[in-house]
Amino acid sequence: MTLKRLILIGLTLIVSLLIGLSLLDSLFQPQAQSQLELYQTDLVLQASEWRDLETEDKTASWQKLLGGEPIQNGLQQYNEMRRSLQKSLEQALKPDLTGGDRPPGLPPALLKQQLAQLDLRIGLLSARADQTQQAQQTWATVAAESTSPRLSDSAQILAGLWSQPPRVLTQAEATLTTTLKGWFRYQALQQLYQVQPQPEALAKLDLAEQAAAESAALRLAVVGGIPTLGGLFGSGLWLFWLVKTGIKTYRQQNSDPATAEAGSPIAATSVPWPSETIWQVMVLWFTAFFGVSLAFVPLLARLLGVTAGSVSPLIQAAFALLTYSLLMATGLTILYVSIRPFVAQPLTWLPLKLTGNWFWWGLAGYFAVLPLVFVVSLINQQLLQDHGGGNPILEIILGSHDRLTIGILWFMVAVLAPVFEETLFRGFFLTSLTRYLPTWSAIALSGGVFAIAHLNLADVLPLTVLGMGLGYVYLRSGNLLASMLLHGIWNSGSFLGLLLLSSSQSG
Repeated sequence: MTLKRLILIGLTLIVSLLIGLSLLDSLFQPQAQSQLELYQTDLVLQASEWRDLETEDKTASWQKLLGGEPIQNGLQQYNEMRRSLQKSLEQALKPDLTGGDRPPGLPPALLKQQLAQLDLRIGLLSARADQTQQAQQTWATVAAESTSPRLSDSAQILAGLWSQPPRVLTQAEATLTTTLKGWFRYQALQQLYQVQPQPEALAKLDLAEQAAAESAALRLAVVGGIPTLGGLFGSGLWLFWLVKTGIKTYRQQNSDPATAEAGSPIAATSVPWPSETIWQVMVLWFTAFFGVSLAFVPLLARLLGVTAGSVSPLIQAAFALLTYSLLMATGLTILYVSIRPFVAQPLTWLPLKLTGNWFWWGLAGYFAVLPLVFVVSLINQQLLQDHGGGNPILEIILGSHDRLTIGILWFMVAVLAPVFEETLFRGFFLTSLTRYLPTWSAIALSGGVFAIAHLNLADVLPLTVLGMGLGYVYLRSGNLLASMLLHGIWNSGSFLGLLLLSSSQSG
């Protein structure tokens, strides 16, 4: 056995261990989808306040469209999220079998703070659902147990506003404005202005709330309407394809075998390198990824003083762009050096052609994978019970409100990521696998590795399906631009949805 192979074996073991630990760590973290659903709940609550200002009426059809009872539904969603966080806290406080303090995951202090923030909102939902006693108990718990003075003060202020007789504590308006957002802020301030009373402030608040409600309704229409229409169109494409395939199969079975039409060929570029080169590229890439992510970037962040809580979202976005650009440059260098001995021009070996029908393959592929990923995501969420972690960049996106930050993040996820990840996982890895595996086995394996590379257990099944869709579109079109386009549209759609959902937390 050569020294090169011994090094690759050692790196493979290290990388496998790090991947396993990362996936295990994500198991103890709340699933990002649950947080996004909570943001959507906030939008529904805000939109439910939209009414005809002339008649002061909320139509029954509008309420039904939003789910019938937005406050009751919101209370249920928040309680479910609270139970999930409570389980995470209990798990975090439980010693592991090896004698450690706790299993990996979010620190208990942060989980407790998140629970207190949820309880403030649950109390407001309970109060608006005419469950005042339950609301008072919830706020009393936050006031007594929260280690955050801001959250404790907010709980006491809310309890005073809904007590009998009501009482207004000092700095009530400023504290509630700082602590609460969206629908919850409007409800708390409305109660404050009624208790004091402040008719002029209440009138201004009502106008602001109606503007926010109308904006929330439009955002809900985009967030829910576009994916729904796209999923229906994608389902139609699948139905058309199944019917067409059935007709073609029937004709082939009833025709002369010698003249029967062969199945559509799956295009692939010739692979001149051995299987060891595939192993080398992927292991070195994962090694570089962990080296940059776990060593170089944290060291650079410490030297520059860049942490999530100490710098603005713009600085975080710029740092994330720098990090991804470094990973991209490292990965492309590894790929270039590894295949250079086998092809004279490694860059021209990639099937990138501006001609052909790659655009339509990418666009149709996007609609086709929509319903598949949606169904798998629902199943995945039930299996993991709101755990499995999420992409850390989500927090930056959800906290971003200036155009420059949004532009940097979009460029990273919708341009750089599709170009690099399609080059590595489809252009090189999948193409290489087709030399040694049946086509669908190669598509499935490349899709699975693509999903695992995101290092979140909650993403594994949905991204495997997406990765297989990307692989199929690439091979059928014979053009890497098709899968790059699909990938870019997918990430852009997800990015837009996150921005619209995060609007429920911005005002």
